[in-house]
Order: sequence, then C-alpha cells, then structure tokens
Amino acid sequence: MAEKIIKTKVKKIEKKPSTPKNSGDLLVKYQTHKTDTGSTEVQIVLLTKKVAELTKHLKSHKHDFDSRVGLLKMVGKRRRLLNYLKKSDETTYADLIADLKLRK
Repeated sequence: MAEKIIKTKVKKIEKKPSTPKNSGDLLVKYQTHKTDTGSTEVQIVLLTKKVAELTKHLKSHKHDFDSRVGLLKMVGKRRRLLNYLKKSDETTYADLIADLKLRK
C-alpha cells in the first residue's frame, strides 16, 4: 500500500513542466531544444506571458503598487531583450514581434 503512494507521488513530480502553464505553441516554436529557457526569443515569449497575466491582475487590483513595479521591470527587461534581438537578428525579431502582436 505504501509503495503505491510513493510511486504516484514520483509520477506527479516527473510530470511537472519546467515552464509556466499554458506557455503555448510560440514557446515550442522558438525553443532550440526541449528544455530551452535561456535563449533570447524564449525569454521574450515567457516575459510576454507574465506581463499579460500581471496586467490582467492589475485591472482588478488597481492599488497593488508592488505588482505594478514588478510589471514595469518585466516590461523594461523585455524591451532590452527585444533591442538586443533586433541588433543581432532582424528577421527573427520581425517574426517574433508579429507572432506576439507587439506594436514595435
């Protein structure tokens, strides 16, 4: 009986993804390998997902100023990563902007 419990817990731990839930097809599209979370394109995709979630949170919690500061930091980091990507690889930059539906 105890062995079944241990086995089920091990299975749950193994199934946990290394990226946030609902990371979508864009993450898979821009990953160079299955566990890639460090490339510039993947970081931009992940930051965009976090920014969208935090923006939704802030619409209902208007006085959550600490989260607002975190949001501004994330947007700034994403902007810097986008600037770097534009300098290094303009075609990937243009594709990523189009896929994420960002203005610039």
